[in-house]
Formats: sequence, structure tokens, C-alpha cells
Amino acid sequence: MKWKLTARFLLSVLSIVIIVIFVNTAIFMGLLTYRLATDSEGASATKEENFVREFQKYIEIKNGATSINADGLEQLHQRNAWIQLLDENGQVIDAHFAPDKAPSHYAPIDLIQVYKYKEFDSDTTVYIGSKDAFSYLIGIKGSGVTRFVTHVSGTSLLQFIGKFGLFIVIADLLVATLVGWLFGRTLTKPLYAMIERIHHLKNHDHKSVKAPGGVYKPVFENLNEVSRELAAHEQERKRLEIMREEWISNVSHDMKTPLASIRGYAELLNDAQITNIEQMEYAQIIEKQSLHMQNLLDDLNLTMRLRHQQLPLTRKEVNMVPFIREIVIETLNTPQYEQANLAFEAVTENSLHQIDEHFMRRAIMNFLHNALLHNVPDVSVHVSVDENTITISDNGKGIAPEDLEHIFERYYRGTNTDKTAGTGLGTAIARDIIEAHGGTVTITSEKGKGTSVIIYLQKEFPSTNQEIQDSLKNRKF
Repeated sequence: MKWKLTARFLLSVLSIVIIVIFVNTAIFMGLLTYRLATDSEGASATKEENFVREFQKYIEIKNGATSINADGLEQLHQRNAWIQLLDENGQVIDAHFAPDKAPSHYAPIDLIQVYKYKEFDSDTTVYIGSKDAFSYLIGIKGSGVTRFVTHVSGTSLLQFIGKFGLFIVIADLLVATLVGWLFGRTLTKPLYAMIERIHHLKNHDHKSVKAPGGVYKPVFENLNEVSRELAAHEQERKRLEIMREEWISNVSHDMKTPLASIRGYAELLNDAQITNIEQMEYAQIIEKQSLHMQNLLDDLNLTMRLRHQQLPLTRKEVNMVPFIREIVIETLNTPQYEQANLAFEAVTENSLHQIDEHFMRRAIMNFLHNALLHNVPDVSVHVSVDENTITISDNGKGIAPEDLEHIFERYYRGTNTDKTAGTGLGTAIARDIIEAHGGTVTITSEKGKGTSVIIYLQKEFPSTNQEIQDSLKNRKF
């Protein structure tokens, strides 16, 4: 995978280099052609050549003698030029404005030398023209035209261009390959590491790695953050899985006991010899065990609904003072707690909140019954209500620190609950109900000195069921 990424990047770089070479060559050739076609010196050279070729119209030939008319002389004067007229043997027969060192006779080789090179001075360019059997030389001073003599073989020129172009292409490709490989390796190495990191995350390998520098550093930092979160979720999932299995085991055990009692006493009821009093006693036991199973299943059902944020609340404005007072009175009227030392205090008589009475009653009664159920018989429980807070405190045996840490966890039952019935869901359910109402719950306790449950209810309540579900969205189950 690593070499594939590098090879693909290198191929992309080489392709770009090849395209750039061809484009640059085309642009260079186009610019060169344009320069040659529009070059001012080239235009000047063409203009001077035309002047020399057309100068024959100023040369007059009469009876074998040549002369230059006045217009021609004026043209020469304007161009700062001179002229020599030659016969067919190269002998100068007439001259105007010619330099003193100009020859009086020109052999063919001399004409070639004069035309190709600047024989007179470095500022004069000589042109050759002809009319009939006569020839003429025109030298123009300061024309700005320079002649270069080259000897070119078509075959050697093509070979040179081929070798030179091939050398450039090979050199460019080698440089591009080296640069592309180095840059591609730098670029693809972290990409490969990133792919490997994601592969490890896929395989539940949540070890953090050192983030390299450069543009990919934030990516690796985010991957490490994701890895830490996944590791935490994985640990939480495993912990909840273990707790759930333990809870299922406990529920199975708790279900077996009432089922065994129900089955046993149902068999006894089939005995025709039992008395009416025994029948009533057995029926009461069966009813009690059935209610215990029903409560167990209700808690499980409510837990699952809270877990999926499907708690339906029917809210209305309720004064919490008479509402809590009624719960305290109802608890004292229960035979199990009729002798309990339970006190109620209201700091205010007006504590209005939007609540679902059924679920809020369930939450308050859970905390209140826990204070009475899990303590010594002579425990004192004090319930107080102010404008936004409900406090349930006792002077019982308290909760061990290791149990207090997990007090709101689902399926957890403390070390002091071995002799009491329960599902391990009550406290967690009560907490979720309070938080679904927009409130919070805190529990403080000290071993041997008692426990305090403080419920804080907000004045502003979520206006929709969606907001209620959002308040439970981040809850761990």
C-alpha cells in the first residue's frame, strides 16, 4: 500500500513534467517564430534589401555609359549611403560618396567578401545589386544591420536538436523522478501511517501514537482523541456488559425464588385436605411473590425505556410542598413503615414546578424507602422542602465509599443490601426521572453517620418531549 501511494504520486509528477516540457517547447518555438517575423532588425534588413534592389530605377544607361539621376543621389544622401557602379569585369566605372579606401576593381571573391563581411568599417553594411550587364555596390552607414555567417548541415542540425532535446528530456525526467520520489515519500509516509492507524482502530487497537509534525499533525491528534474516546467507550461497554450479565444472573435468581414459591403453594392449594385459613395464607404468599415479580419486570421495562429516551411525561404545574407531604403521609400509612421515625418540614408553602406526578412520586418514594429500608429500625428520616430543593436525610449506618461511587449505576447493588429485596435499578431510575424533569440529584454519606439525598428542580422545565430526550442523550447505561 505504501509503495502504491508513492508510485501513483511519482507517476503524477512525471506526467506533469512531460506535459510541461511539451508545452514549454511549443511556447518557445512559437515565441521564436513570432520574434523572427516581427523583429525590428529583420524588418530593417528587409527594408534595406528592397531599397538596393529597387535602386536600379535611378541608374540610367545611355550608349553603354551609366549614370545616376538626381533622385537617386538624393536617396543616397538621405540614407547616408554610397554607391559604386561596376562593369561586367568588376571594374568601377562610376562612384558617388564612396570611401577613399574603396577598391577600384572587384573580383568575384571580393564581392562575396564585401557582401558577407564589413570590409570598410564596422558601421557600414554593403549590398549588391545589378542592372542589365552592370553591377553596383551600395554601402549604408549606421543601418544597424549585422550579418552572421553560419554553415549548417540539415542532417547534423536534426541530429544535434535530437540529441540536445533528448538530453534535456532525460535530465528533466531524472530530476523530476528524484524530486517526486523525495516529495512523494514525505507526503505518502504519513498517509500510509494514517491508513494503518485507521486499520488499527478498526481492529479495536486503541493505543495512541506520536503525532508527526507538518500538515497532518491535527489529523493524527484527532485520531488519537478518537482512539481515546473509543477506548473509553469500549471499557464502558465491557463494564456494562459484565454488570448486565451479573444483573441478569441476579434477576434470574430473584425470579426463581418467587416462581418456586408460587409453584409450591399452588400445588398445596390443590390439596383437598387443607383448611380455609391455610388456603388464604397460601394465596397471600402467591400474591406477594407475584407482586415482587411484577415490580421486577416493571423496573426492567422502565429501565429499557429510559435507555432509549422513550420516557413519556405528562406534565402539569404542581406545588411540591403538599405533594411531598402526601408522599410522607402515604409512607407512614404503609404497615411496613407505620412505626417509622419520619419527619417533614416545609421552608416555604409555595414551590411550583412542572412535573409528571406519577414518575416524580416514583423517584421520591424510592429515595425515601431506601432511607427507611436499608437502615436500623430506629433510624430517623427528615424530609424538607424549599423553593427549588427537596432533601431526604437520615442518621442511619451510611453508605461505604466504594458503594457511594457506584450509587447511580444500573444493575449495581451495594454491600448493605444482601438482606433486602431489590433489582439494583431503583436509584438509577429515580436519578433519570429527576434529570428528565430538568433537575439534578446528589447523594452524600458518611459511614455510621447517615446519608443525605438532595434533589434540585429547575424552575424552567423542558418544553417538549424531544428536549427531555436530549437531556438523557449522553447518559451512560
